[in-house]
This record gives sequence, C-alpha cells and structure tokens, in this order.
Amino acid sequence: MTPRNPGFTGVSPDPPAVRGKISTMRIGVLTGGGDCPGLNAVIRAVVRTANGRYGDVIVGFQDGWRGLLEDRKIPIHNNDRTDRLLTKGGTMLGTARTNPDVLRAGLGQIKQTLDDNGIEALIPIGGEGTLTAASWLSDEGVPVVGVPKTIDNDIDCTDVTFGHDTALSIATEAIDRLHTTAESHQRVMLVEVMGRHAGWIAIHAGMAAGAHLTLVPEVPFDVSEVCTMIKRRFQRGDKHFICVVAEGAHPAPDSGFALREGGVDEFGHERFTGVAQQLGVEIERRIGKEVRTTVLGHVQRGGSPTPYDRVLATRFGLHAAEAVHAGQFGQMVALHGTAIDLVPLAEATKQLKRVPDDRYREAEAFFG
Repeated sequence: MTPRNPGFTGVSPDPPAVRGKISTMRIGVLTGGGDCPGLNAVIRAVVRTANGRYGDVIVGFQDGWRGLLEDRKIPIHNNDRTDRLLTKGGTMLGTARTNPDVLRAGLGQIKQTLDDNGIEALIPIGGEGTLTAASWLSDEGVPVVGVPKTIDNDIDCTDVTFGHDTALSIATEAIDRLHTTAESHQRVMLVEVMGRHAGWIAIHAGMAAGAHLTLVPEVPFDVSEVCTMIKRRFQRGDKHFICVVAEGAHPAPDSGFALREGGVDEFGHERFTGVAQQLGVEIERRIGKEVRTTVLGHVQRGGSPTPYDRVLATRFGLHAAEAVHAGQFGQMVALHGTAIDLVPLAEATKQLKRVPDDRYREAEAFFG
C-alpha cells in the first residue's frame, strides 16, 4: 500500500475572509475513458470549491484528451446549472478514448494547449488510461492532480472508486429479478456483467444477490466443474441456478473449452466475444438443461449515481481542488477507510487492482 499523506486534510485551514487576499488560478478539467455515474458530481465539486472558495476560473476540455489535443473547451461557471449536476449521470464535458501512442506523441501539443489557455493546473478525471496519461504529463512538469474513476473498481491505491457502487446496485437488482423468473421456469441463468480484467462487480453482485456461482477474470474456470455444480443443485431438488460472469472471465487452458478470438481494438484492448453466451451454449449442450443469458452491458454505467457515489465523487472533487491550491501535484486523490488521502500518480498506475484470492474464496463458500 502506498504511504498516505497524513498532513493533507483536503480542507482549507481558514476561510477566505480570514486569510485575506487569495491567489486565483485557471484550472483545467477533463473526463476521459468510459462514462461513469458520478463524473458530473466531481466536476460540480471542483467548481464549487475552486471558484466558490478561491475565485478560480474553471476551463472544461471536451471529450477527454481530444479536447486538449484539439483545443476544444468551454468555461464552467459556479451557477445553478452546474449545481444541478450532482444527480446527473454521464459527463457534461463528454468523454472519449484516445490511442495511447497518439496520446504520448501528442504530449507536446497538450502542453501547448494548456499554455495557450493559461491553465496553471489540470484535474483529469478517469481510469487507468487517463491517469497514466496524467502521470506522463506530470513527468513533463505539468501541474496535475488526478481523480480516479471506474465502475470496475480496478484502480490501485484507493479502496474504491466512484461509479462502482452504482454499477453494483444495478447488477444486484437485475440478478434479484432474474432469481424469480429462473425459479419459475426451472432454468439456468447466466448474467454477464462488466469487468474486463478485474471481477469486482461480479464478485460483489454475486454475493449481494445470492448467486450460485461467480466467474471472474482472476480465476480461470473449468466448464466440467460448472456443469457438475449445476447438475448437483438440480438433483437435490433446487429449481434454478444463477451464475454471474464477468465479461473478462475465461476458461482454463486445459478445460476442453475455448472462447472465440476477437482480436484487439484500435486502443490495444482485447475484443471480448461474449463469454456468457458461449458458455451458456456449451452448458446446454453438455447437460441438456435450458440456459438463458442476460448481458447487462452499458446499462450498468448509465443513469443517476447512488447516494454513496454522489458523496464519494463530491469528496474527491473537493479534495482535488484543495490539493491544487496546496501545490500537491503529481498526485491522485484516494479513499483509505473513511479518509481522502493523496497517493502518487506513478504508484497508482503501476498495476490494476484485481480481486485477491482470499476475496474469491469468501464468495466461493456460497457457491452451489
């Protein structure tokens, strides 16, 4: 675990009226990668804190890093319109993915755009790719404070990221509903949830909704063992079987079952070919039991954030703005317990936070 910064509280020690004249700044904000419930809440908190407390000017760059590469921006004012962002999903700035090679080659252009707009500090809000680019910029001398965002909860050095609780709530509700229809028809149901490299949504939703099996990217599965577990459950008189499958789950190499190859996309990400659907066909072929597959997809990251995510996103935004004024650059805000701390961007982007063996073993106790 990266050491915390115990001296940073994220709260200004004195109100502006007491401290007298305050040095105002021009702060850039962007949202990168996939959309996520709570992004707007972070933007709102940054604006309310930086402008309301310090009189800063906030410039929002549109569509992630593209806005900086192409110098597309809008001013963000501290008004009723911004204040109403708290409950809205998506991001008012738009977001996009950018090829890492293009992004790295464009660091000089990004620095020029920041200079041209008089930006004195940048607050990028995003996941692994966005924060890695933020770390590159920090290495180039750009004053940066990152805010972690991902529904997958796979950013390292923070206990949780905003958006995860919303995605988890949506997935759990869906599984709750599928229990009743699966039981009514004596069916096997596979529920595919997001999670390319980390199975946090799957493991949490499976446990919360009482799934009978959860498959995650961290633990390759054996189809024969899955089929045995399903048959055993029906043989003892149970009427249905619910299996939660992370989109990045995959079979063990020696299991006699392989997924279709999907290649990679323009960003270097593996193209998944639908693990739940392919697994469902194989299970039905092997045991002759009717299988239905539900893929929750992007519904998990749409809509209004949960109260938990609204609060966490707001705290992240507030502390990021305070870190800028404290000169704490090259850092990422992070949740440790109930405290918001700062961790170096370089540390936070070294590796993904994946489901550890002991957490999977906890869930495994309730399989079958």
